[in-house]
Amino acid sequence: MFKLLLVSALVAVGLCQYSVPVHGHNDTNSTSTFTNPILDTGGADPWVFRHGGHYYMTYSNNENITLYKSDVLTDWNNAESKLIFKPEKGFNYSTDIWAPEIHNLNGNWYVIFTADPRGDSPPPEVEMWCEYNCPAVHHRMFVVEGEGDDPWEAEWKYKAELDTYDQFAIDGTYFQHKDQLYHIYSCWHRKYDGWPANLCITRMSNPWTVSSPFSERQIISVPEYAWEKTPFGRASNDRLASNEGPQQLTNPTTGQTFVIYSAARSDNRNYCLAQLELVGDDPMNPGDWRKHPFPIFYQNPGESAYGVGHASFTISPDQSQDWIVYHGMQDPTDGWYARTIRAQKFGWNDDGTPNFPKPGYGPYEVPSGQK
Repeated sequence: MFKLLLVSALVAVGLCQYSVPVHGHNDTNSTSTFTNPILDTGGADPWVFRHGGHYYMTYSNNENITLYKSDVLTDWNNAESKLIFKPEKGFNYSTDIWAPEIHNLNGNWYVIFTADPRGDSPPPEVEMWCEYNCPAVHHRMFVVEGEGDDPWEAEWKYKAELDTYDQFAIDGTYFQHKDQLYHIYSCWHRKYDGWPANLCITRMSNPWTVSSPFSERQIISVPEYAWEKTPFGRASNDRLASNEGPQQLTNPTTGQTFVIYSAARSDNRNYCLAQLELVGDDPMNPGDWRKHPFPIFYQNPGESAYGVGHASFTISPDQSQDWIVYHGMQDPTDGWYARTIRAQKFGWNDDGTPNFPKPGYGPYEVPSGQK
């Protein structure tokens, strides 16, 4: 999700040599199918949830947090929109607003998001301490609170900066286990590392307060496999090797708990999804996590679906199906500019792990119960 050049203006993706659909409208001959992307303009880092008979979405636009509302999951071109937070200038959270997520916790709504104070441009006196170029050195995690039962009618206001020990932090998410709330986010080992980006976890006492001291912060995943780095198997350095975009996913039948995260470089065709499973009882113990040795959702060159990652998960209107919403590229040479938002149904393997399809464009059947 490292988006040095993420455009704030939304850019439509171009056609390529493959004859695949590029518009997210329902099929003209049938309302029972749809094609990807589900939004005609560009977008990245989608966060989608269902509440009160509607779907809601937010995604990175660099400048603010906008909430979208739709009756259907598979077409957002005519969705209602509402600005819920636009920062004033001069604060640590004024620029480069990335990867907002909206969670319902303790009766209110909370947006957890990444931002920085200088448009991803630290002064030379700071960046000179980094081993590699590190424009994201000032990125931190922040929280906006929405009071009320309905996210659309909630009163939104800035709440707090999350404590990440004055170190790089992006793509934070809330993780819940046995009535304890945790913060999982993408981190460096040290303040000026500049890479690799790992997954860190800390305890929280409420949605805006981290309770773990730095000595208890744990790193639960690092880019160790060749496919977690770009180019594959880079031997000389770890620049832009990333574990980021973590999301909690729970098997509704078995109760197994996973963290699905993004790996490799976010502006590259090799961006993919990877999997941690909580096999012990303590999320703060790195030994209680089991990492899948291969990516679980990755590029499909046969359909020109590249750079697939930074996903969120939701359900069909009748709650019988699980759906993944993610971003990907049709032309990987355009990097961050090329990303668009897509959706597909997924299932579960016999061992309880998620079973994701190959990414593509469809046409696919609409979610069960969608009208």
